[in-house]
Amino acid sequence: MRKITREVKIGNKKIGGNNPILVQSMTNTDTHDIEKTIEQIKRLEAEGCDIIRVAVPDMKAAEAIKEIKKNINIPLVADIHFDYRLAIKSIENGADKIRINPGNIGREENIKKVVEIAKEKGIPIRIGVNSGSLEKEILHKYKGVTAEAVVESALKNVLILEKLGFYDIVISLKTTNVPLTIEAYKLASSKVDYPLHVGITEAGTIETGTIKSAIGIGTLLYLGIGDTIRVSLTGDPVHEVRVGRQILRSLGLLKEGVEVISCPTCGRTKIDLIKLAEEVEKRTRHIKKPLKVAVMGCVVNGPGEAKEADIGIAGGEGEGIVFKKGKVYKKVKEEELVEELMKEIEKLLEEDS
Repeated sequence: MRKITREVKIGNKKIGGNNPILVQSMTNTDTHDIEKTIEQIKRLEAEGCDIIRVAVPDMKAAEAIKEIKKNINIPLVADIHFDYRLAIKSIENGADKIRINPGNIGREENIKKVVEIAKEKGIPIRIGVNSGSLEKEILHKYKGVTAEAVVESALKNVLILEKLGFYDIVISLKTTNVPLTIEAYKLASSKVDYPLHVGITEAGTIETGTIKSAIGIGTLLYLGIGDTIRVSLTGDPVHEVRVGRQILRSLGLLKEGVEVISCPTCGRTKIDLIKLAEEVEKRTRHIKKPLKVAVMGCVVNGPGEAKEADIGIAGGEGEGIVFKKGKVYKKVKEEELVEELMKEIEKLLEEDS
């Protein structure tokens, strides 16, 4: 059962409450390079990214937000560290949310200035605590990084905003350690009703980072914890969005799009199933309709094992079959399998339109 948290509006999206769990990413372009940043965000939008974050290291980057915001369709989050003026300028230039740690942007009067403009513009603030940014006194108190330490740091920053009468808050408590991150989010979820932005920070490369993120984020979502997610990978952020959406889809939390199921291959496989599965996945990525497509290695078990699929193909030797709901529909030459599959998928889409 998913925990119902406070609803927060971010641009044209809402998180928390009964709203869908949204997928976020962050650009890895230089925010100063407005053209490249917009181009990357457009690619992320096309992959299904719901919310995008950009780094704002200086005033030039804060100024760039104005032009970037004009050219994208999804909410934009400004990532701020240390300088409260960057937060104010980012909000003035159209940021839909800011990510700060109130405790590291100076005196209370400076935090108050950020809160005042955030209130005026209806902009939420995400308090983002990472294991590497914990206060020295908290590290000393808990003798290192623990779930309790991470949560105490986050709640300390929450309290700063609450004292100023600000409650449009989102919290994240990311570490690089999967079990530690899970425990921190569980503890935070038991203490507050603010929406939680879930992720494993600095998870690693596409391969290792995907595994760590799937386990960490997937476990929390299964426990009903999390309102928005970000998969952190070293590489093109497009992969972050694909992995994030697949995590949601695997848990039944995302209904739209194609789920490709394929067998691991065995000695009965006589076709290049790996190539076929990758091609089918690539060519169906744009489809928004919920559809389960199977790519199986042999006609012996293929249709039976994948009978829950809406449609699928199974290979033979020099030929294969197209099947629907586990029943053989037609035989085709091996080299025509993918094209025939795509034709039949198009027919299914037309029938439902």
